[in-house]
Amino acid sequence: MTRAVAVNVGANTNQPGIRAPVYADGTFDFLPIPETEPTREPVPTYSDLASDLRMTIPDEIRDMSVHLDPEFAGYPECDHHTYGDPHGVKARPLSDLAAGDWALFYATLDTASDTADDRPDWHPSSWGAYLVGGLRLARDPVTDWETIPESERAVFANNAHVKRAEMDAAVLLAGDEASGLFDRAVPLSAPSGGVDANALVTELSADSGKGPWWRRPLRYDADATDRLLSVIDSREFAPWL
Repeated sequence: MTRAVAVNVGANTNQPGIRAPVYADGTFDFLPIPETEPTREPVPTYSDLASDLRMTIPDEIRDMSVHLDPEFAGYPECDHHTYGDPHGVKARPLSDLAAGDWALFYATLDTASDTADDRPDWHPSSWGAYLVGGLRLARDPVTDWETIPESERAVFANNAHVKRAEMDAAVLLAGDEASGLFDRAVPLSAPSGGVDANALVTELSADSGKGPWWRRPLRYDADATDRLLSVIDSREFAPWL
């Protein structure tokens, strides 16, 4: 009875002032938000990520430290699949998950193609919300860091919240080998525009799709999770647009 919760992550027009792009073939760049808190040790900058991205990092943010969370093994400067969050609005639903469940991540991405002829019909013309990756939980969520033995902390050592001067995550998640960034983005926005939720939100999740749904956690029960994972695997978006 696998369940899923999808939460918003990644760069946006507030932090650091840009979105990463999604390209016509569905591939995308993932760009984290800046790190805004003191850290116990140096953390990567946007410049450290630049060589692995297709997008051009603006000069004004290249030297900014990044809050590299979620962490996906295989992404620059990452060791494992982990995620942490200090905010109750996300931490509470994520804390309700269990080993084998999915924490999914969606980001708002700019449409890279300027003309309709250059983009698929499921891309909004300007920007949209897209599922970009996920963690299949290797263990139950960690909600009390102090009770975790030192021998079990190593998997979280590179997580951005653990690297902060004060570890501030209300929940920490560790993913198994099925976790990672997706090869292609999965649209949650309708082709009519980024603010318009498609049926992956309005029919499968517990969210109405009204108001700023792209900032809220999206909860999926067991049946909805199975159907959503099938869409992610098959990339058959048309029935849901």
